[in-house]
Amino acid sequence: MNEEMLNISVQQSKLLSSALRVKIMKYLLDSPKTSKQVADLLGESGGNVHYHIKKLYDGGLLEIVEEKKNGGVTEKYYQSKSKWFNTEGVEIIDPVLSDQYESADATKLSIRMELTEAQKEEMTSEFRSFLERWVNKSIAERNEDTQEFSIGIKIISVEPKQERKG
Repeated sequence: MNEEMLNISVQQSKLLSSALRVKIMKYLLDSPKTSKQVADLLGESGGNVHYHIKKLYDGGLLEIVEEKKNGGVTEKYYQSKSKWFNTEGVEIIDPVLSDQYESADATKLSIRMELTEAQKEEMTSEFRSFLERWVNKSIAERNEDTQEFSIGIKIISVEPKQERKG
């Protein structure tokens, strides 16, 4: 599994705008699994998980790393191409995170600060760890009384882009 940030299109990123698909990707990070194995881990129906895995695979976010014949069936083992994805483009990735989206349960946090490049990278790494910890927690603590939330973090320089010299 690739630890590097994988650049993806807006269309590919939209495939990740589902909590179930994020959970599926999490289970396919460290070791390849079949749709059935992932469904069993999630406590979901095999058909539902297979549908989402097929969408993620067709969208280029998963790869088939092994195929095994089991009787008359070919078992496909999928694995995530990366743990982290960077969306290229300016289109809104998740419309839920746009300012126009109306929700009865929204929390908005915003702050400006001055950072060195090293501090920005450290903060980015800490946010990744934080989000990963919460994905793991949401998977581990199965509860019927949950709601799906969209969480977005942007770290953007307010300085105008510098033209490269040379």
